[in-house]
Amino acid sequence: MVIGFGFGSPLQSLLMLLLTSLLSYVIFKNLRRRRQENLDPDEERERLRQYYYEQRQRARDYAREFDLSDEEIERRLDEELDEYRHQ
Repeated sequence: MVIGFGFGSPLQSLLMLLLTSLLSYVIFKNLRRRRQENLDPDEERERLRQYYYEQRQRARDYAREFDLSDEEIERRLDEELDEYRHQ
């Protein structure tokens, strides 16, 4: 939301830009806080639990994918460089 950008003096435009950004920030924070206040604590706990379980699973997946020995790293490098050279 930008009001007054490009109108009047450069100082006036800058002040209007700062004012509208501050207004947008205040509106965003109020909406976010109101949404969080309406949540049931049990629902919020369950939502956070699911988030942490998903993050833990992602971390395990990444660990499996990138927990490589030196030989595997060298093999992957050779494969990627061969693909690059053939393009």
